[in-house]
Amino acid sequence: MNHTEKLSRYIANFTDELVKSGLTDVVISPGSRSTPLAMTLSEHPEMSQWVILDERSAAFFALGMAKKKKRPVAIVCTSGTAAANYFPAIVEAYYSRVPLVVLTSDRPHELRDVGAPQSIGQLKLFGDYAKWFHEMALPEAGDAMLHYVRSKASRAVYTANAGNAGPVHLNFPLREPLVPDFTLENLWGDSPEHAYYPMYAGSRQLSDEQVEQLSGQISRLSKGLIVCGPQTDRAFAEAAVRFATAWKLPILADPLSQLRAGNHAKDVIIEGYDAILRNETIRNKLKPDYIIRFGAMPVSKPYLFFVKEHGEVPQFIVEQEEGYREPAGNRSAFIYADPAELCNRLAEKTNMSDGEWLRKWQSMNDTAKCYLLKQEDDLTEGSTVRIMAETIPDGGNLYVGNSMAIRDVDTFFETTSKSVHIMGNRGANGIDGMVSSGLGAAASSGPTVLLLGDLSFFHDSNGLLAAKQYHLNITILLINNDGGGIFSFLPQNNHKQHFEALFGTPMNVDFSHLVNMYGGNYVNVRTIGELKNALDDSYQYNGLSVIEVKTDRTGNMQWHREKWDAITNDLLNVKE
Repeated sequence: MNHTEKLSRYIANFTDELVKSGLTDVVISPGSRSTPLAMTLSEHPEMSQWVILDERSAAFFALGMAKKKKRPVAIVCTSGTAAANYFPAIVEAYYSRVPLVVLTSDRPHELRDVGAPQSIGQLKLFGDYAKWFHEMALPEAGDAMLHYVRSKASRAVYTANAGNAGPVHLNFPLREPLVPDFTLENLWGDSPEHAYYPMYAGSRQLSDEQVEQLSGQISRLSKGLIVCGPQTDRAFAEAAVRFATAWKLPILADPLSQLRAGNHAKDVIIEGYDAILRNETIRNKLKPDYIIRFGAMPVSKPYLFFVKEHGEVPQFIVEQEEGYREPAGNRSAFIYADPAELCNRLAEKTNMSDGEWLRKWQSMNDTAKCYLLKQEDDLTEGSTVRIMAETIPDGGNLYVGNSMAIRDVDTFFETTSKSVHIMGNRGANGIDGMVSSGLGAAASSGPTVLLLGDLSFFHDSNGLLAAKQYHLNITILLINNDGGGIFSFLPQNNHKQHFEALFGTPMNVDFSHLVNMYGGNYVNVRTIGELKNALDDSYQYNGLSVIEVKTDRTGNMQWHREKWDAITNDLLNVKE
């Protein structure tokens, strides 16, 4: 058996096993050393291929797709610095628990550390950000090696998706010649229909005694809080609301919690908590007896202040598998169990709440919403989010950028009966890769809106090529305040000598040329009516639509603060 046949059967069996293990999407960045992987993955009839030129964009595209599909996606690149460009997305995938299978091609061992071109140290390149790393053996095609290569493919897919999902990394040393032979008989190998390592994993749950212990600890306390931070299980909402309703408890629901949208009941959901908790006096009045948090820490900084100021309050953090996500540093009890199952079991227990605590939060929430959702004539960053929430189609996807975008969604996206899947990159919270992530989600199903600021749009503008290549339907709602709007709310704003150059960073660019370059439809809107029309038109448009809303950073800051001050004053004047 010659080298080409060994190479072809080895990579073909690996590819076939990926498919049998449930991985059917691969994002490929072109290169020479990755030829066997790229061509074979493209040849398999059950594998969908996406070719993205830039590796950083490709990795974030795969991340957005995996987040939307909730299953692993593979990424493939050549050797050298190509793999290093994956790093930001690998970090984000690790912290946001998104399954990726990273396949890097490499020079064979004899060409490493001798000055060969495109050869860098790729072993454990991503460090602790990969759940599992394996240096693949050089291609051979004996029975033992074909079993080996299938076992690694199956293990990679399972490991990426198991427990807290995340990225795994397989490094392939490959010798020339690199072009596989697809004319070989029985190229994909003789394997059963199931995966090499079929896996059966059950969910964690507390024992009856543990549920009784938890229930007994908190049932005598009337002022409990359920907090739902970023999480991806859309089926969790029903159980969380059932628990909160039975115990007469408010739910502080982050926009990425999947609780604000859907057909479940929402009368116990408090979406205005970020505005409510901006005043220290109010935070003290709302001191709870205990907190149960599901998912990651909420986006809201006032909520972070709230838990830090009440560090002595018993806090229970529920995780599906494992982890210590508690940035406030408070002493907390960690519960590793299926969140929905735990909520349903607690809902069957009785507690001492008379509902007054819930009614207090509901009243405050109504007050906050009166100001936040007030119909106004001017087109602001807040009203932009409100109109977007009103017009996004049922069954749509909303991908939200970081900095001001996610905070405005937290503030202005109220509960809705529409089914809207809200996603964001809140693992590492960076602005990089947002365009590509949104397009990766759009490559799945349903109309998709990507809401982000001008710096995020510029930072990943080459990601727009995927929309042109694959005719992806996406509405990008671009809020352009000519720089880093979030910094206007931070102490850096008081240092005017350095503020614009180091933090404001105005670009003064015309984004219409960029959108036109990638064949998209661009419109700049100036009024609420124009925004509504543009959004409605974009959902009917087949392809890339970019709607730009230009705002003023200073005016936006003042407008937000006036809203928050009015809410605070109203809440402080309420008689107990």
